[in-house]
Amino acid sequence: MTICEGRVAIVTGAGRGLGRAYALGLAAEGAKVVVNDLGVGTHGDATAERPADEVVAEIRRSGGEAVANFDDVADWDGGARIVKAAIDAFGRLDAVVNNAGFVRDRMFVSCTPEEWDAVIRVHLRGHFCVSRHAVDHWRAEAKAGRPVDARIVNTSSGAGLQGSIGQSAYSAAKAGIATLTLVQAAELARYGIMVNGLAPNARTRMTETAFSEAMKAKEGEFDIFAPENTAPLVAYLVSERSKDVTGQIFELIGGKIRLALGWTDGPEFDLGRRWEAQALGETIADLLAERPRPKPVYGSAG
Repeated sequence: MTICEGRVAIVTGAGRGLGRAYALGLAAEGAKVVVNDLGVGTHGDATAERPADEVVAEIRRSGGEAVANFDDVADWDGGARIVKAAIDAFGRLDAVVNNAGFVRDRMFVSCTPEEWDAVIRVHLRGHFCVSRHAVDHWRAEAKAGRPVDARIVNTSSGAGLQGSIGQSAYSAAKAGIATLTLVQAAELARYGIMVNGLAPNARTRMTETAFSEAMKAKEGEFDIFAPENTAPLVAYLVSERSKDVTGQIFELIGGKIRLALGWTDGPEFDLGRRWEAQALGETIADLLAERPRPKPVYGSAG
């Protein structure tokens, strides 16, 4: 039995990699899909390719329904057109899967303002523009007395949850998306909108640039880093079955699924009066010794 029958979902950056796997997986589960993709390269450079058309054709050959969209997710008016594409084609919208993005990997000392702005724009602003227009639609539906059972699925990263050497802009953007997910979940539940995030571990054009050897498929073994591994989780989060799940960040590696705990209060000590600067060192050392060891930054020796 398919779990997304009758649902309409937008998937951004759905021409290749994870987005493609999500779009195909959602269609296989009965959803109608808006396949959004600009067709850019891994660094956001323009190309003449139109992979969204190829994904739409593949969905249709399998008996599903899909339309292509080529708008820029980080353009305010483009975000509106992406949402409109779903409503015009299918008469409704039930979910937005924010997946589009690219990388401009640099050590922090080499990162330029242009590279920083480009990465923050596509990831963080891209999540804002599309979701904000979708939320405007759903809020209007709720105010008109029509039931809303909507979903936003955001894409963070292990780089955003723990940092990654050589990816300061990308890590900052993905950390912002994780926090955005928490705020959206807290604010939007009243309208019937559930919001969750992913920190996928998969072989894509972006990850192959930095981790090609580690992510190679091993002949005869379960392909842990296949993008298709994450698609069932996306389908579940888009489906009506996830109506009680919100404000969570999921990590999925092969067949292993886990919840990220996020920032929480750690060890503390109350002096009961204002601290003297020279007296803080010993107490901070004690607190650091008491706290659980955090996951190391990707690429560090820790």
